[in-house]
Amino acid sequence: MAFNTASLGVRESEEADVRLDTSGREWGHVMDWGGHPEEELGVLTDLLDVTDEQDWQERALCAQTDPEAFFPEKGGSTREAKRICQGCDVKDDCLEYALAHDERFGIWGGLSERERRKLKKRAV
Repeated sequence: MAFNTASLGVRESEEADVRLDTSGREWGHVMDWGGHPEEELGVLTDLLDVTDEQDWQERALCAQTDPEAFFPEKGGSTREAKRICQGCDVKDDCLEYALAHDERFGIWGGLSERERRKLKKRAV
């Protein structure tokens, strides 16, 4: 997509990187290549972290199944979701993500919200 960086007030020493996310919305970042390497390194590190998250999420078995199994109605069965998790290669990454991001709903890494809460309490 062509983008006029002058409309952003971008100086000639800067470059704007504009992309479309999966929903078609624009997002962008303006980098000053002449300035602060530590800030640019932070941006790159953040992008790599997102890539790592996307990598395990793309390989997760749940990405290939009905998401409703992982977010059942109150009182609904979690058995099918937990069965799928048991055979998943990224189960540990999933659980680590859920604990780090305080996911409150659904089955993550083979555990329900209640089970994750108990696990956190034992770890403290």
